[in-house]
Order: sequence, then structure tokens, then C-alpha cells
Amino acid sequence: MSPERNVFTLGHSPDPDDAFMFYAMAENKIDLRGYRFEHRLEDIQALNERALRGELHISAISIHAYAYAADKYALLPCGASMGDGYGPIVVRKHPTSNPPPPWTGSAVVSIQHPTPNEDVAGSASGGQFLGSENTHSHLDATRRSWAIQPIETIGCPSGAEEIDVREWLRSCVIAVPGRMTSAFLALQLYLGDFKHVVVPFDQIFDAIKGGRAEAGLIIHEGQLTYAQSGFQKIVDLGEWWKRETGLPLPLGGNVLRKDIPPAVRHELLEIVRQSIDYGLAHRAEAVRHSLPYARDMNAELAGKFIGMYVNDYTRDYGKTGRAAIRKFFGDAYDAGYIDNPVEVEFAD
Repeated sequence: MSPERNVFTLGHSPDPDDAFMFYAMAENKIDLRGYRFEHRLEDIQALNERALRGELHISAISIHAYAYAADKYALLPCGASMGDGYGPIVVRKHPTSNPPPPWTGSAVVSIQHPTPNEDVAGSASGGQFLGSENTHSHLDATRRSWAIQPIETIGCPSGAEEIDVREWLRSCVIAVPGRMTSAFLALQLYLGDFKHVVVPFDQIFDAIKGGRAEAGLIIHEGQLTYAQSGFQKIVDLGEWWKRETGLPLPLGGNVLRKDIPPAVRHELLEIVRQSIDYGLAHRAEAVRHSLPYARDMNAELAGKFIGMYVNDYTRDYGKTGRAAIRKFFGDAYDAGYIDNPVEVEFAD
């Protein structure tokens, strides 16, 4: 399918980080070089499925889904969403009706009784992200106080018998936002086989409250708002992956169809790169543009969420980001969660 008259379809999710990245393209803030882009906003699971069919010229995609679309698409070297020591989390309904206190360093949470359970993605004051504009440095300083503690047990600090986190989660039905999401693959690598039900990402809290699931795999803004919604974190998969591998957890990327002529592909890559750079250079206005997509988040919290996933890795994967993707796919293949080795091709 050739683009007609320099018109390209551009798929991305209706989330503040994607809106931030494509702000300059959507509002003609940069030179689009005579091209026109039709923005298609869809849930990431729907975009993953469209990528398998090769429907869109440029699209956001879960890194997990790229394993099944690599014959049709190349990864853009820019546009990555990487969780560097943080990422999707698994939560359960909090055992008390009161918001939990901030994390104090313990590696356990209680099945029977309330206990500190917050992390760097939440606080007692409404689940605010404990970061600054310099997200990574603040996270690193905060994380060092507790992240070296192995999150291996759920138990009661008063001395009750502890239960292995993995054992407990394997006994649960876990609501997940899609089987092709990177969060789902990361949970497989952490947990092995587990019972799950697929639920739209913005309905997972309701699925737990309604009894369809006992735990939920949370992506997007839920990573910041879960505490104020009455939920307790069990494990942060990005923190676990960082501790295991020393690498960021690759979650999302942007892909470009291989059947587009090379010269045009290069121009499209440069337009996307310039759009990301423009947003980072004009942060305040790009965040304002993103606010309509910031579900349950005010401007401050939306800005902090964007800072988590639009960063130096978004400008370019670099050697570390590329190594993280290859490690992610390699471990998934070795564990039997991906059928074939993945040859990662970048549209450089």
C-alpha cells in the first residue's frame, strides 16, 4: 500500500506521552517537508493488532508486539518509552480504606494487615510522582534507599508467615491490558505462567474492584494514581528488570513501514525526531497540548508522567536502549514466550 500524494497514517495512543512526542507534528510547529500526516489515536492493543496487519505507515507499538511485526516494520531509533528502574506495576486492592503511607524501605507488604506499600511512583498525598524535572536523578536517589531490597515476599512485619510474591500471584487471576503489551511479556518473565483476563487498560481498577480479578497489571497513568484509587503495589516490573539486568525495561517504540522508499523513510524519521526535540525544548506548551489525554491527572502530575517516558532514550535508544531490547527478546525466546529469535532492524 503506497502513501497517496505524500499522505501518511500515524498511529499513536491517546496518552500524554505520545501526545507530547507528536505535538509539533500535530500543530505544524516544525517543517513537515511537504508531507501530511493523518493521526490515528487508538489504544495500544489496537495499534499492536494493526501493526501485525501492516495497516499504518508509522505507528506506536509495544516492543513485545514488534516481535510479530518485524517483517513489515523497522523500529525508529527515536520515540522509545523506557522504564529505567520503574515501569508497569502489579497491584491489588488495598486492605484498608485509608490511603497508605509512603514507602519506608521494607521489602514486604501484608496480606492480612496494612503496611507501608508506596514506591517512587506514589505518595500519601494523592499518588503524586516523587520526581522533579530531572526525573532520573531524583528516582536514582530515592530508589537507592529501598530498591536494593529484594521484593520476594508478601508478609506481615509483625511476624506472620510470609508468602512468596510469585506464589501468591500465581494463585490469582490478574487483569492485564493485552497479551501483546510489553508489560504482559515482562510479567511472564517475572512470574512464569499465570491466570489472567484481558481488560482495557483503563478498566483494570474496576475489574479488581468488581471481583473479576484479584490483581492487575497497570500501565500508563495508573502507575501514578493507583494509591489514590485505593490500590497497593505488589511489584514494579521495571525495578525488578533493572535489578536483574542492569538495563532499562523497553516498553514502547515507534515503527515505520519497510515498503516506504528509503529516502522517504529517512525524511520521516527526521520529522519524528524533530517533533520529539521540539516538545522537549518547548516543554510547557507541549504539556498543555497533552492535558486533554491526561486521564485523572492534573498538569503537574501529567508533566511528571511525561518526564518518566519522554527522556534521553526517547531522543535515541543509544547502545544501552538497543541492548535492552535485544536482552528482552532474548530472554523471552529462551523462556519460550516468543517462538522465534527476533532480528531487530532500526530505520537509521
